[in-house]
Amino acid sequence: MRILLWHVHGSWTTAFVQGAHDYVLPVLPERGADGLGRAETWEWPASAVERTPAELAGEALDLVVLQRPEELELVTRWLGRKPGVDVPAVYLEHNAPEPHPVHSRHAMADRSDIPVVHVTHFNRLFWDSGRAPTFVVEHGVVDPGERYTGELARAAVVINEPLRRGRMVGTDLLDRFDATVPVDVFGMQARLLPARPGRRTFDDLPDQEALYTEIARRRLYLHPVRWTSLGLALIEAMLLGLPVVAVAATEVVEAVSGDAGVISTDVDRLIAAAERFSADPDAARSAGRAARRAALERYGLGRFLADWDVVLDSVAR
Repeated sequence: MRILLWHVHGSWTTAFVQGAHDYVLPVLPERGADGLGRAETWEWPASAVERTPAELAGEALDLVVLQRPEELELVTRWLGRKPGVDVPAVYLEHNAPEPHPVHSRHAMADRSDIPVVHVTHFNRLFWDSGRAPTFVVEHGVVDPGERYTGELARAAVVINEPLRRGRMVGTDLLDRFDATVPVDVFGMQARLLPARPGRRTFDDLPDQEALYTEIARRRLYLHPVRWTSLGLALIEAMLLGLPVVAVAATEVVEAVSGDAGVISTDVDRLIAAAERFSADPDAARSAGRAARRAALERYGLGRFLADWDVVLDSVAR
């Protein structure tokens, strides 16, 4: 099958293009949001190819994976075909509903010709998807391997744009953890965070491999997020072998098993868990191994690709 999709979410796309299909990615000279093309910091197979808008007009395609409302117009303009009418399409929804958790109506809710694929059962439950058929294909992650050393008695957290996203991603909670267990913050614009004693920020690592290596040196992984879909960075940390301390919100309650760490809505309990893992390397390593087992079982690449093939086949028929 030949599939058109935009490079919107690097980690998710890295997993998706590992399948047995051909993947066509729009590319523009400036490589902006509408034409990012192939990844530069992940390894993608040769079956993922770039095409300019002019080249797309004559491209033979079996299906389009939409991820943003504006892509409906881009497909119509660049291909001369309407998604869901002239070419089969699905809409991949990465995010938890906004602006309201239960009253937000999905952009595809008034259409029955473009199914919505949610990445978590939580998202399908909370989005109002209207008339659109819905599927759930849970995340799959390319296994980075067990790399945990836990040599640094610090917590790692990955948050992109922590100042802009604020309370939604739990940026305000970092100070409370910093007071007892130093937190190292990784992610885009992490350096914009106010300086705190003991805190370090990293937003200039050269590639994903360097990020994995650095996270694996930390004693535990902190997930302070209040409202988002299931962060792939959390699953990647579990695969690396880190124990998890996480706010029990959205899909986290399904993803993190009881022996993989501690999840709670009680921040004091989470701080105590972070302190305990920081002070007890053996307990941290044991929970980290459980986290890796759980992530491999639920978010393995084979299951992810097989589930997607079921959806693609049903839509492309």
